[in-house]
Amino acid sequence: VTVAESGGGSVQAGGSLRLSCTASGWPYSSYCMAWFRQAPGKERAMLASIDSDGVNMYADSVKGRFTISQGNDDKVLYVYLQMNKLTIEDTGTYYCAIGRWGCGAMDYWGKGTQVTVSS
Repeated sequence: VTVAESGGGSVQAGGSLRLSCTASGWPYSSYCMAWFRQAPGKERAMLASIDSDGVNMYADSVKGRFTISQGNDDKVLYVYLQMNKLTIEDTGTYYCAIGRWGCGAMDYWGKGTQVTVSS
């Protein structure tokens, strides 16, 4: 299984970015895919998740500003994170991950993509 993120970059506060993630080679019909952020000097934290039933969840810090969505084709799972009204506190490395047994434990991780929000 290979997980890869894209779409990071630099943006001014109040702006928007859309992150994309692909998970290829996933052999199961059920999954949870999630976005995490590791801010400088802080632990990695889950921002949003979506499972194979389409149920999504958001951390309070991004609720109302970020939207997670998904898609798939025959071989690849896709998850997106639309980020609006970005603040300086949203700066960090964003990771995508996928897990088989719910969203509490992820099995495969991407290498991360950097998001920098400036004033």
